[in-house]
Parts: sequence; C-alpha cells; structure tokens
Amino acid sequence: MSDFTMPSLGADMERGTLVEWLVKPGSKVRSGDIIAVVETHKGAIDVEIFEDATVSEICAHEGETVPVGGLLARLEAEGGKAAPLLPATKPEPAPAAAKAAPEPTFTITRTGRTKVSPAARRLAAQIGIDPETLTGTGVDGSVSLADVELARASAAKPAPAAKAARKRGFDPVEMRRGIALAMARSKREIPHYYLSSTVDMGPTLDWLARFNEARPPTERMLAAVPLIKATALALRKHPQLNGFWQDDAFQPGAGVHIGWAISLRGGGLVSPAIHDADTLALPDLMDKLRDLVARARSGGLRSSELMDATVTITSLGERGADNVAAIIYPPQVAIVGFGRIRERPWIVDGKVAARPLVDVTLAADHRASDGHTGGLLLSTIEQLLQEPETL
Repeated sequence: MSDFTMPSLGADMERGTLVEWLVKPGSKVRSGDIIAVVETHKGAIDVEIFEDATVSEICAHEGETVPVGGLLARLEAEGGKAAPLLPATKPEPAPAAAKAAPEPTFTITRTGRTKVSPAARRLAAQIGIDPETLTGTGVDGSVSLADVELARASAAKPAPAAKAARKRGFDPVEMRRGIALAMARSKREIPHYYLSSTVDMGPTLDWLARFNEARPPTERMLAAVPLIKATALALRKHPQLNGFWQDDAFQPGAGVHIGWAISLRGGGLVSPAIHDADTLALPDLMDKLRDLVARARSGGLRSSELMDATVTITSLGERGADNVAAIIYPPQVAIVGFGRIRERPWIVDGKVAARPLVDVTLAADHRASDGHTGGLLLSTIEQLLQEPETL
C-alpha cells in the first residue's frame, strides 16, 4: 500500500477541496489518468495519477478540505508492490496534521454482532450510518470502508446535474492571498539578480508575417511562440537556470517545461507548464499555447501542468509595458520577462533606423547561478531570434 496525497500545485497552495472522485475502491488506473477534481484558489484542477495502480481505499470525501500532503487515497501498484507517491514540488514539509498516518485499514474492531474496520467506523460516524446494519465484504466478513462508501452512495446518490455544475472558477481573494504569500517568500528568501537586453525582432516578425500570410486567423501564429521556443532552446544550452532550488541545492529540471504566465479574467494569475517546449515545432507550440490559455481561463487545467514548470516566462507586452522586472516563482531559479514589441531608434549598418525592439529581462537566483550565466542565456535568446527559421 502507498498513500496518494493532496498534490502541491505551486508554492502558493496550502490546501485544496476535493470536489469529485472519478474513481472508486477497486478501480484500476493508468499513468496519466485523471482520478479526481480538486478545487484550489486557482480553480478546479484535474488531478492525475502517475503510475499504474489499483485504488484500494478512498480516504478523503467529496467536499472535504485537505492540506497539501494530506491523505486522499491508498493505492496498490500492479504486482502487489506499493505505488510510488504522487510527485510533489512544494519545498516546505507538509503540516504535521497532514503527515499523521490514519488508523490501519485492516485492523478489525469486533462488536457484539459485526466486525468493522476503524476507517469504516470513522466514516460511518461522520455520515450518520450504523455500520452494524451493513453486509461486510472485507476480511473475514468485516465491514470495510468500501462497504460504507457504497451505503452512502445508495442512500444519497448525487443528481447528475450536481457534478455537471461543479465549480470551475477561481476565488480572486484567495488567489491574491496565495500570490502574496509566494512572492513575499520569494523576495525574502531568494537573492535575486537582474539582467536585461534589447533584441531586434525584425527577422522574427518578417518570418512570422510570411508564415501567417496564407493562413486563416484561427491558424495564425502569435509572436509569443518564437519567444517561448527561443527561451526553451536557450535554457537547454544553459541548464543551470532550468530547475529548482531544493534542500539547499540546485536540482536540474528533467526537461524544459516552460511555465507561461496567464492572466485570468477577474484578476487572477496562473503559470501552467508547456512540457518539453524545446522539442516542439512552432505550429505545435502554438496549438499547445492556445489550448493551455483556453483551459486556464475556462477551467480544466491538469495537476501536472501546475506542478513541474522548470522556469516561468511572463510577457506584458500586450498590457503596454516596455519591460518587466519579475519575481522568481519558488522553487524555480529563474524567470524571463518580455515587454511589448514597438518601433524604436536602432543602429543598423552604422545608421539610425526604426526597428521593432523588445526588452528581455531575466531575474535569477544567485544561489544557483551568477550574472555570467544569465548574460549567456540572454545572448543565446537574442541569437536565436535573429534566425527564426532555425527555431
């Protein structure tokens, strides 16, 4: 047996509310399956499983609020081995209450008539069911947690409309609180250093115009896409800026997973990951970005997209900002910012000319790298944007 716990969906998350289970005891699940929906200050998130396993026991109930690291379910891997724990990115230890192990599932309490497991008796008391009136299907005829779950489902089966109407929005007050806590911690604990560079976007915009010329609006590529790809390729070349600061050491990322900062209607902000962005062709990257933004604003982000971004990109050009001095999102060690692309004076072949320029900024963690490495990253981004056909 192993524990499936409430995942940490970012440094600004402390707890989540279990909205809906999509599995039940005995369900076989595969890596990548969505098994639950969790409500956080970022909205309703589809929680995935990362290994093949069988759900042995449901330990948290719909509507229950559980701290990060708190027990949600018990799993048994195929072949009878314990399933690996759900990966967590939160660097702080889970609250003590979340680490407390529940009573053993297979210890049986004997009463005058019926044997009842402690977990089943606890749940029965919570929902007002007499466990001794149930038919046990557990060890030696005991009443198990699954028996109580079945009784509860039979007594008050939720109407289909209730699940269809599950909450998908976000709480702007709670989101702002979470952002404040994470950013205050970042500025307090991370020794930031800042670098900036100005890049001529002429070659990239010329290439983009040719690409979009014969395509309908729904298939056209945004300028953000080559910016993301250039950053991803530059991070592949300079991996010291792609990863996490954990346990007083730099942990390199397993891939280049770009967290793209998305502003939500109503004042929220999320940074879900585009996985392996350095390997994606530009049209595929555009599709990924379009899908990610749509799901971030309408609901339906997956837990994996909020757990493992190795670096964040924030682009405020559409908001009219020329540049951005961003704050690192812990436990990441860098964040790249892009301002708006606008025509400004630039020296070309010894003459002043109007060119479309963009300011690129880097905020990085001095514990993991120094200005030399950061400068090389910005230089590589600039070089790649001068040759967009190679992206």
